[in-house]
Amino acid sequence: MRATVFVLGLAAAVLGAQTPPDFSGVYYPINPFGNFRGGPAAGTPRQGLPPRPTASAPLEDCSRGRNPDQPSLTPEYMAKWQTISKTRVAGSSEYDPIARCLPPGMPAMMSMFYGMEVMQNKDKITFFSELNDALRRVYLDGRKPSQKVLDDPTYAGYSMGHWEGDTLVVDTVGLRGDTFIEGFTPHSDQMTVHERIRLKEPGLLEDRITVTDPKALTKSWETVKTYRKAKAGTGTDELREFACAEGIADAK
Repeated sequence: MRATVFVLGLAAAVLGAQTPPDFSGVYYPINPFGNFRGGPAAGTPRQGLPPRPTASAPLEDCSRGRNPDQPSLTPEYMAKWQTISKTRVAGSSEYDPIARCLPPGMPAMMSMFYGMEVMQNKDKITFFSELNDALRRVYLDGRKPSQKVLDDPTYAGYSMGHWEGDTLVVDTVGLRGDTFIEGFTPHSDQMTVHERIRLKEPGLLEDRITVTDPKALTKSWETVKTYRKAKAGTGTDELREFACAEGIADAK
């Protein structure tokens, strides 16, 4: 019996110490912006090059109302969405942070229309999006956010991760309340984001996202994003400078 327990314990230790997968590389989303159907296919080469960035990504204008699979809002935040919708339908960029060259925030950043580079070492993983040069870091060394950090929320928030086998589990807190969950769905500063990120197969990265917000959402919202890794030497494995400010004068 003791020998069996020892063998099981040794096997658990070996599994716990296994080398995590390497996510490093440049990826393009297979389902950018959730159900967005306009524009070219994500990552479509343009004469061998990635799509040229523009000052504003092709987000919905809210004219079609809300889809059943979008986050379920409380009455207070549904009223906020209706206000945003009216301005969007009128052609205003007042509530469009992307058009004003601001970061898309989380988890919207993980729905980027352009490419994303993943850089990884044992202590952290960095996600860099070509869209507005957005950046987020996931710390893997067990650190926690200080109260000072929590009192100064950011677009990307503060992300803490750990490995469960071949899956990266991430919790993000400290998020600003003036960004959007998906499209133009508002949220509060109480929102948190939980992710389970893994390689479904070589070169195919999956991010299962769960958003919780006790003030803005009637229930947690879940979505799945998938990204395909660019092949080395094709030109698509190099992100381009976004330089959003060059087009900000066009924002209304």
